[in-house]
Amino acid sequence: MQSALIITGISGAEHCAASLSKQLGLPVEVAPSRREGMAALRRREYSIVVIDEPVAEASPEGAELLWKQAGLAIPLQINFAISGTNRLIREVRAALQRRDHEQQVAMRAASTAIENDLRDTVTGLLLHSQLALAEPLVSAPLTAKLQTVAELASNLRTRLENSASQRGAQPLR
Repeated sequence: MQSALIITGISGAEHCAASLSKQLGLPVEVAPSRREGMAALRRREYSIVVIDEPVAEASPEGAELLWKQAGLAIPLQINFAISGTNRLIREVRAALQRRDHEQQVAMRAASTAIENDLRDTVTGLLLHSQLALAEPLVSAPLTAKLQTVAELASNLRTRLENSASQRGAQPLR
């Protein structure tokens, strides 16, 4: 579940957090200082961490440590004194959408890489089992086992081809 952490000492931060929560439908926690923000990050994971610029600029090393502690959360630095709640909502929404898009792209890339590895393995299994079956001195029990391996590899190849064609990807060669 997505959640947000806002680190700011500005008055009215709770109101801003409530508006953000209502508009984006995610829980929002407010930490009034960098130290309390670090404690919140140790307690749980967040999808996005928003830090007020004056808090970050007061201690650049502390802000860097905070970003490292944020883990996979999207870091967003904004000046609450000059930015309204509407801008914060737009910035957070855009950052979360970018993150979702990047995750989808990464998942597709990982899926494609795994599928390519499987294709290579299946091709190798088919080739070597067929070559072994072509050998004249292969015993009957071994022939049966090699035929089973060839059939399994062929079935897997068919499933991979069907999956690829459903996604519009390249078929196996």
